[in-house]
Amino acid sequence: MPTLRSAVLEWDRADPDVEGVFPAEKMSALRDMGATRAFATVAAGEETAALVEALRLVGGADLGLGRIFEGHVNAAQLVNAYGDAAQRAMLAEDLAAGMIFGVWATGPAPEMQAVPQDDGWRLVGEKSFATGAGFLDRVLITVRGPDGTKRLVFVDLRWEEARVDLSGWTVRGMKGTGSGAFDFDGIVVPDAAMIGGGDVYETEPRFSGGAWRFTAVQLGGVIALLRHYRDHLVAAKKDGDAIQRARFGACVAAVRSAALWVDRAAQATEAGEPDAVALVLMTRGVVEEAGLATMEAAARAVGTASFFTGNRIDRITRDLGLYLRQPVPDQARDRAAGAWIEQDCWGSDRWW
Repeated sequence: MPTLRSAVLEWDRADPDVEGVFPAEKMSALRDMGATRAFATVAAGEETAALVEALRLVGGADLGLGRIFEGHVNAAQLVNAYGDAAQRAMLAEDLAAGMIFGVWATGPAPEMQAVPQDDGWRLVGEKSFATGAGFLDRVLITVRGPDGTKRLVFVDLRWEEARVDLSGWTVRGMKGTGSGAFDFDGIVVPDAAMIGGGDVYETEPRFSGGAWRFTAVQLGGVIALLRHYRDHLVAAKKDGDAIQRARFGACVAAVRSAALWVDRAAQATEAGEPDAVALVLMTRGVVEEAGLATMEAAARAVGTASFFTGNRIDRITRDLGLYLRQPVPDQARDRAAGAWIEQDCWGSDRWW
């Protein structure tokens, strides 16, 4: 069986640019390698480092696949964090069976509701931008309970394909994620599907701090872009040009620096350090800036060829162009800067 590293490098070399196709074969390969079962919980140190590498590698091969894989890990960790013993046992069985999960929190107004009834809870409403709609086995969704609190519900979707609407997912990048709308109206779930108490989903530092995972996926895409950019310079014999070397060197510095931020943010979050949220929020901006700089430099170096469909630089650039801007990047940077202005956020790891 191939290792995760060898598999994703092969995917990166051979990946065809097929619009709107969910990466089912790659997801199945991750399942066969044990990657979908490996990170339901992680401790700071080696386990967190392994998850950083897995997210980075998968994102480098296919950012859409990375987004789906990160959502699966997020769902499993949320159930483990807030579920009771029976729910955690159910999660373990589902993971062993190869199920793939997601987390859907976005939806149109009015907000989704959970209405109590004799045999459980009746769901009212829908979710939008639902990554993997129609392809995932279970999803963790947010709803408003009768007491007004936001609740987490773990919903089985395996026989609900007719409720999916992908017609609105008409984006330039991240097409294969199948991030459409899903109509939950009338679905009844048992009490066992309600995970944790009211408002646990937005509990800090897990809520904002957990964003380090998608920065690792994004970083993987940026690293892959930098690699293809380098390969072009060598193949086109532009590697001897001083201007090209200077521009490429700036990208190397930015991407390597971003990798340090991602590693530090991940470890701080999983160790429960008090300044982890500010560190993660700043990391989001650092990765975004490295990505935007590398996208522009690669386009300048490669020229018109980098915009042709089927070119890996074009595919990665389109996916990054969407992924780097989610969610609310300006707000994240503002919150991070405000935290550093208010107090020293370097914590025990003094960087200066």
